[in-house]
Amino acid sequence: MTYTVGYIIGSLSKDSINRKLMDALVKLAPESLTFVEIPIADLPVYNRDVDADYPEVAVEYKKAIEATDALVYATPEYNRSIPGSLKNAIDWASRPWGQSVLGRPSAIVGASLGQIGTAVAQAHLRQMLGFFGAVTFVQPELYVHWTDTLTQEDGSFTPDAAAFFQTWMDGFAAFVAKQAA
Repeated sequence: MTYTVGYIIGSLSKDSINRKLMDALVKLAPESLTFVEIPIADLPVYNRDVDADYPEVAVEYKKAIEATDALVYATPEYNRSIPGSLKNAIDWASRPWGQSVLGRPSAIVGASLGQIGTAVAQAHLRQMLGFFGAVTFVQPELYVHWTDTLTQEDGSFTPDAAAFFQTWMDGFAAFVAKQAA
C-alpha cells in the first residue's frame, strides 16, 4: 500500500532550513510513502468574513490536504511558537467551523540554529493539532539543531546524519501504516 503524505513548511524563507530538512527527509522515504508539498505562501491572512465565500487559493489548499493520508509539519521556532504563516495555514484548513481537514495522522519536525531545535514550537503545534483530532507521531522526536554539516552538496543527509534521520522516517512510515489500518 502506498500512502500520500502532504508536508507543510512553516517558513516562507527561500533559504529555509526547514525546507532543507524536508528535502533531505523525503529522500529517505520508503516506497510506501509518497511525499507532496502543500504550499502556504499564497494564502491570504485568514478572515472569517470570507467563510461563506472562500477564496479559490484556500479551497485548493484544503483540497490538497484532503488528498493526503497523513501530514508532516516542518516548523521553525519564532518567539517560542510557530511562525504566523503556519498559524494562518492552520486557520484556513480548520475553517469554517466544523469543516476542518486537519484531523489526520500527523508528524511535526523542525530545525533551528538554536540548541533546543524547535521543541517549544512543536509542543505548541501538537496542542493545536490535538484540538482538531489529529493523532501525532511522537517517538522519536525530531528537534534539529541545524548545521550545514548535516547535508551533502546534493541536499541529502551525510551518512552519519542519515542513520539518525532514517530511524525517524522508518518510525513515521510504520505510524502511517498503523493509522491507516
